[in-house]
Amino acid sequence: MVKTPRIHIPPAVRKYVFERDNYQCRSCGKTAQKTKLTIDHIIPLALGGQNDLSNLQTLCHSCNQQKKHHLDPRFRRYFSGE
Repeated sequence: MVKTPRIHIPPAVRKYVFERDNYQCRSCGKTAQKTKLTIDHIIPLALGGQNDLSNLQTLCHSCNQQKKHHLDPRFRRYFSGE
């Protein structure tokens, strides 16, 4: 599997993803008022994920650090045959 190159996520795209996700972590539900939010690839680039909007989600810094380069367990069954 070829790793997708990482690109800079433009501010307008970041804003769109945050707004789409209601400025809330998609994993734990914390809001921007309670924590620092980040943009994360649902399917990691290292596993063939793409840099498109459908593969981006809002995560808090803590959840993003826990996920690292792994598949989010909520989506794992769709990609690993589980």
